[in-house]
Formats: sequence, C-alpha cells, structure tokens
Amino acid sequence: MIYLMRHGLDDENYVGGWSDVSLVKEGIDDVRTTSKSLVNYDIERIVCSDIKRARETCSIVREYIDKPVTFDSRFRELDKGLLTGMLKDDAYTMYPEYMEEVSVSSRYPNGESMMDLYIRVRDLLNEINKMDKTLIITHRGVINMIYFLLSDRLPDTDKKQFGVTHASLHEYDVEKKKIKKLGGF
Repeated sequence: MIYLMRHGLDDENYVGGWSDVSLVKEGIDDVRTTSKSLVNYDIERIVCSDIKRARETCSIVREYIDKPVTFDSRFRELDKGLLTGMLKDDAYTMYPEYMEEVSVSSRYPNGESMMDLYIRVRDLLNEINKMDKTLIITHRGVINMIYFLLSDRLPDTDKKQFGVTHASLHEYDVEKKKIKKLGGF
C-alpha cells in the first residue's frame, strides 16, 4: 500500500504552486489530527515534496511516525511560474487571464500547464508503484493527477472532484490500481 497526504493549509492570500508559504495554525492542527491516524498504517518511509508547506507538514508527521525521509522535487505542485508566491490580489491585477478558470493546456508564464503536470506525474507513476509502505507528502495537483491516471482519464479543471483537501490522506492500492480517500478535512 502507498499513502498520499496533502500538505496542511497555508496562507491562501498567495498564489501557491512552487511558493514557499508556511502553514497557518489551522493547517498545523489539521496535520496533527491526520498524523495521529498514521500510526495505524504500515509505513516504512516518507517521500516528501521539497516545497516549504510540504516540508513543514512532514516535520509534524514525523512527531507521530519517525520514519526516514527523502525530499523529492518531482512531487512539487503545478509550477505557476511568474505568479508563484505572488499575492493573489496582485496576480489578479497583473495576470487576470491566469487567475480565472483556464484550460488544462494553458501554461503559466515561465511555468507549467495542468497537462504538463499530468505528464510529469504519469512519467513518475511507475516509480511510485514501487514505493510500497511509503507515505508521500505532496500537493493536491499531484494527487489529483494520480486519480485521473488510475481512472484512465485526462485531467480537467475541477480541482475538488476527488476530495483532496488540506491534510487529507489517500490510500493507493497498486495491485488493484485503485485510490481512495481515507480521511481529512
């Protein structure tokens, strides 16, 4: 079994992507709640996105399950390029065409499109499939792409359809090629 966990809530006044925004108190509390349940799962190691909010989530998780950690940039969220870390109000003013609903092929300036992320995760899936007994701490975009890939669908712009909420935990059964949400907020 492979487990995927989305990072806790961060300051949503900023554009996410590859930004280095910290978790907020609610996010820290939610990660603690989810982390308490991790002792019930057979986890031998943690692979974590190297983005700050994921690293902070990992630090909290390790208070409950002290397993070896590898930080891996391939598990980063969608790269929002020039908008990364920008205040959302500023981004709406400077790049309104990227802050509204965009197509899956719309690439952020100097960043990625959702299709780029889909391809990145698709190319990583064979390696993920070999990560038995691993907790992967990552982002909604990455987990959503795994849901799309396992359901043999191309991505769409509905970010919420799989319930990948902050600090949520998902179980991926490689043999059955099934993923499901176990819990979260």
